[in-house]
Amino acid sequence: MKLLAIDTSGKVASAAVTDGGVVLAEKSVYTKLTHSQIILPMVQELLDDCGLTLGELDGIACAKGPGSYTGLRIGIAAVKGIAMGCGQLKCAGISTLEALAQNCAAYRGRIVSVMAARKGVIYLGVYESDGERVKCVLPDKVCSEDELNGLDLDEAVITGDCCEDIKARFFADKAAVKCAPFADRLQKASSLCAIFEADPDRATEADDLAAAYLQDTKAEKDKAHRT
Repeated sequence: MKLLAIDTSGKVASAAVTDGGVVLAEKSVYTKLTHSQIILPMVQELLDDCGLTLGELDGIACAKGPGSYTGLRIGIAAVKGIAMGCGQLKCAGISTLEALAQNCAAYRGRIVSVMAARKGVIYLGVYESDGERVKCVLPDKVCSEDELNGLDLDEAVITGDCCEDIKARFFADKAAVKCAPFADRLQKASSLCAIFEADPDRATEADDLAAAYLQDTKAEKDKAHRT
């Protein structure tokens, strides 16, 4: 399949185009500009580099969360717009934490994906890799420090934006628990493509794409306090 993927869940905006699992083009940008300013021009640049048009794509994937509330909305809106503009192109919303684990899929064994959330908690997902693909072991969740202390890891790779902090605070005495290389700790849209390519049954209608925030947005929390 010719696939396009967009990840705007974190500070890095990433887009990729793949064909049959082969990465044709990928770009990841850390910038002061908002994701809404750069993601669509980035997509067009990649398609131009590949000599493809949107109409030649077989599917499009995006990171559905967890992550930045604003970033997720931008990415999902972009994917919906592209899909509908192409006549209901097949879509897939994929866990940000699963995609981070897929970055490290060449490592055989346990992969722990972590992302810093608000107020001292983290987003956590635990996966197992066979050397090519990852499968979920512990579903994505918001995790407290107490839960991290109870996480039984003897050998694993930790990936994500706060992996060094998690390693130092909770697994410093576990030599076989290591942090992923820096490049694999950041969002890579090609990992979204790899997951969709391996499991095309994830396809859904654009209207059904929705963010998986894992916790209420600030606006929702403020509203709850007022009622």
